[in-house]
Amino acid sequence: MNGHAYPVRVDATLDQGLSRWLWLVKWLLAIPHYIVLLFLWAAFVVLSVVAWVAILVTGRYPRSIFDFNVGVLRWSWRVAYYAYGGLGTDHYPPFSLEERPDFPAHLEVEYPEHLSRGLALVKWWLLAIPHYLVVAFFVGSGVYVASSGETAPAAWSGGLIGLLVLVAAVVLLFTGRYPGGIFDLVLGLNRWVLRVAAYAGLMTDDYPPFRLDLGGTDPATGVLVLGSPADGGATNSLFAAPPATVGGEAGAVPPPPPAAAPPAGTTTERVSGPASGPASGPASGPPAPPGPTRPPSRWGPGRILAVILGAALALFSLGLLASGGVLRVADNGLRNDQGYLMSSSAPFTSPGYAVTSPDVELRSGTPLVGLPESWLGTVRVEADARTANGVFVGIARTSQVDAYLAGVAHSTVRDPYGVGSEPRSYFTNGGRPARPPQQEGFWAASTHGPGQQVLNWKAQSGHWTLVVMNGAGTTPVAADVAAGATVPVLDNIAIGLLVAGLVGAGLAALVLVLALRRRPTASEAPPVTYPPAG
Repeated sequence: MNGHAYPVRVDATLDQGLSRWLWLVKWLLAIPHYIVLLFLWAAFVVLSVVAWVAILVTGRYPRSIFDFNVGVLRWSWRVAYYAYGGLGTDHYPPFSLEERPDFPAHLEVEYPEHLSRGLALVKWWLLAIPHYLVVAFFVGSGVYVASSGETAPAAWSGGLIGLLVLVAAVVLLFTGRYPGGIFDLVLGLNRWVLRVAAYAGLMTDDYPPFRLDLGGTDPATGVLVLGSPADGGATNSLFAAPPATVGGEAGAVPPPPPAAAPPAGTTTERVSGPASGPASGPASGPPAPPGPTRPPSRWGPGRILAVILGAALALFSLGLLASGGVLRVADNGLRNDQGYLMSSSAPFTSPGYAVTSPDVELRSGTPLVGLPESWLGTVRVEADARTANGVFVGIARTSQVDAYLAGVAHSTVRDPYGVGSEPRSYFTNGGRPARPPQQEGFWAASTHGPGQQVLNWKAQSGHWTLVVMNGAGTTPVAADVAAGATVPVLDNIAIGLLVAGLVGAGLAALVLVLALRRRPTASEAPPVTYPPAG
């Protein structure tokens, strides 16, 4: 860690004259920000994984990804400070990743020129565990709710920060003042949380201090300098110096140093930025065209949207690849010697004369996908008799099974493995069947005998029911039953998912590369020199 400065700076200024009532509806006003942040944090996670790989390979955090992820932390901090992470301002947060000197909450992270490859492997999960325990106490998981008369309720996330902000809100409601001591403590707690977030996000190798730095101005860092020449105008640099203010606001931008004068008789300007200052010596030639008063934002809405879309496509593609991989493993490794994907055995028992499955509907599908023939293929049922009378297994259309078992004592299986809250089966009282099952001719497929019986059936569309009985049509019924199918389409689905995932990953990489490609700032624009007149 630096001897004089921690590379994460968190500052805030408490607004004067805060509204006594606005905090009651800030949960509603902040909803647009919460929706945007949901997508931004999804992109943050994806880009952090990309940055992790880059650190392992190069030892450097890609600068464009770094700026984006710092922007997400900054945006989150502004919304938290406006809402129930601080309630320190009534100014609505800007929809921007950039530093905004006009907003009273600020966050900056010094860009690291080099990061440890070894620490990148362990710091975000192992080394940060003590801080995660502390942060969990600060942030918590409960909810606090307050309301006043007919006003809509306001909600806080639990934890020490939420509790302190709730106390401050109640004091503000009755006195019109935000207690200064609570403000200093809330800022210190949030500062701790954000330092840990930056460390876990791989933005620094400096371990966060176990220390509460209270107050609105971060006492653990030096003065913030925006747009330093060393980093090409980037907005995430810190330099040790006494805290400075401009116009009474901490962390404001100091004036830039004067630019070097061009040779006498020439006038120099930058194409996309304000003039660098008056030239020394006699000026001649056409005057320089006026530059914009403020350089354009490096993170406009279009670029942010492109990063979000690229990250969403990357997550979707990762899901396709994972699904395709799982299906390939199932197709290659989980089939038995006969090529069937089989379930584990489940007990089929009944005090009556039969045990049936629920009604199973197999639809015919579409001309392009011939369900169930192409999907299920051949269905196999394996039944092991647990009585001396052997076992009968048959598959028939549900209407025919219902007619055969009308008035017969039997059980219908609801949950063969007992994983739900309902009983495994329910019993229907009645008498015995008119004839043994093997004497009936309506079965689409059937088998009976002692020991294990195996039934194979070519799947067809319609409503079907599986029936298990004793071979002699006696009671009770007891057998262990397993079912499976060849599922011939599984391999094609797996390959299709893998191909789609690879294509999507390639498109996501292209979108992210184009969106994250660093744009030159005004200070980096090439100078244009006008020749002397005459």
